[in-house]
Amino acid sequence: MALMMIFCTFIFNVLCLPLHLIKAAGLYEMYKRVFPICLYRCSIMYNKKMHDKKKELFRSIPEFNKHGKLTILEIGCGTGTNFEFYPPGCKVICTDPNPHFKKYLKSSMEGNDHITFDRFLVASGEDMGAIESESVDVVVCTLVLCSVNNIPKTLQEARRMLRPGGGFFFLEHVVGEPSTWTYFFQHVLQPPWYYFGDGCEIIRDTWKPLEAAGFSDLKLRHLEAPLMFLIKPHIMGYAVK
Repeated sequence: MALMMIFCTFIFNVLCLPLHLIKAAGLYEMYKRVFPICLYRCSIMYNKKMHDKKKELFRSIPEFNKHGKLTILEIGCGTGTNFEFYPPGCKVICTDPNPHFKKYLKSSMEGNDHITFDRFLVASGEDMGAIESESVDVVVCTLVLCSVNNIPKTLQEARRMLRPGGGFFFLEHVVGEPSTWTYFFQHVLQPPWYYFGDGCEIIRDTWKPLEAAGFSDLKLRHLEAPLMFLIKPHIMGYAVK
């Protein structure tokens, strides 16, 4: 099975050669203008199927309000599909490396007036220098660690920005169990998925860098999401600084 997976992955890499060349030529950046439209539609479906899981995850956020006004920073906010789950009265700082999400972000904010929008920053998860250290109560990261260039660095930045005792909330799709067909097809289809998902990787064992990030406490569990088999394996939970 391993040899077959390597061979099939090679074939898909060859088929993706035009996409490799487009990226090397710097033309792939044009897709970043289109990607928010695709993600907006996919996010509506994802929220419907994962509504109960998100509600369960985010219901613990108010416990981290220890300074009167709860401040949430979301890494990779995308179209703002998490806003409906945030507690009333909180202040939200939004960041995303793709500036073209701002239009959809504005629409989400207008539809969620129970929260206060602080600002939108164009920044990658690995470089959040515009945010002061120990300045937020909660950092949220959903379906983002699959596409950042450096997971440990992103988690390091999250810890830096969190106040002592602050919480890092996550919900991520991950690689499946070895020797399963999910694992096989995740690796085989990774080359085209990377491009159509704007850098998304479905073969990451994201729980490992979370366990090694140095948080004082980690509540993490694996689950099977009610989604297509390639992104069915998920992890969710929160970590405490």
